[in-house]
Amino acid sequence: MENEVPLSGGRITLGVVRVGRTVRRPATASSSFVAELLWDLQREGFTGAPRHLGFDTAGREILSYLPGWVPARFQRWTDPQVAAAGTLLRSFHDATRSSRLTGRHAVVCHHDPGPNNTVFTDDIPTAFIDFDTAAPGDPLEDLGYMAWTWCISSKPTAPPATIQAAQVRVLADAYGLDATSRSRLVDAALDRQARNARWWHSQLAGPFPHVADDSTITGRIRWSEQEHAYTSANRKTFDTALG
Repeated sequence: MENEVPLSGGRITLGVVRVGRTVRRPATASSSFVAELLWDLQREGFTGAPRHLGFDTAGREILSYLPGWVPARFQRWTDPQVAAAGTLLRSFHDATRSSRLTGRHAVVCHHDPGPNNTVFTDDIPTAFIDFDTAAPGDPLEDLGYMAWTWCISSKPTAPPATIQAAQVRVLADAYGLDATSRSRLVDAALDRQARNARWWHSQLAGPFPHVADDSTITGRIRWSEQEHAYTSANRKTFDTALG
């Protein structure tokens, strides 16, 4: 058997390895849904996701390997990179609109389309990975999360809110967001920040083993709350840019 090379990217899923031109991932409760979603995306001609190739003898999912690189951490991105991410997200959503997996919702959401789950080729976002949290939803659930993780930062070293807000507009423009949805985008970002803090709280209170050590989890809770407070304090700036 070919050598297994550990892969990084998403911060939750463990045991992901590359084997030749494939990726092997431990099966989860969502594996069947993800498999059907990836098959739907392939039928629709969407190239920004891996192909599902079945399961190996160890019961792991087999996915096609997407060449490129995945950021290890959040950072500042250029306007063209943010625009490419927004265009990629719109293409993904549009490719799911006719799927039975959407149920009564408009699209299937990735629910974690941060840079850490995005493959870059020649420094441009070209594909999403790690669809474990994919589920039917509202496009703004993904776009709010993307506005936060690609454009907004409370770090003291980050650009001022006016520059961040201008980049959120770049994202909205690239996605093709309509006026009504633009008025809800900041609320969507705030909701995702609050949900992220609650999710990490639930992990801290949950049974062992936790997905990370308690110090790391506490840090992510604190970071999510700081990001929420920053976005709330500057929401007029963000709303103005989107308007």
